[in-house]
Amino acid sequence: MDAFAQFVPLILIFVIMYFLLIRPQQKKVKEHQAMIAALRRGDEIVTQGGLIGKITKVKDETEVEVELSDGVKVRVVRPTIAQVRSKTEPAKE
Repeated sequence: MDAFAQFVPLILIFVIMYFLLIRPQQKKVKEHQAMIAALRRGDEIVTQGGLIGKITKVKDETEVEVELSDGVKVRVVRPTIAQVRSKTEPAKE
């Protein structure tokens, strides 16, 4: 019983760390993955490097083509997209 009492504070610290650090981080990762999966042409995005542009072409599941300025297009790896500033409406079917 005495040995178990020594581990109780350690177990409590782990539980507190889980709810304060690990769980919110997992939630944030899931939200980012959902945002990346929902990208489509016309969305205005910001990359982790701070570049702002509009998606002109979704190449595949790993990269998109972004127009930074008139005639300036770059390929961007999807996970480096930090946020979507404005979404486009889905195409009418």
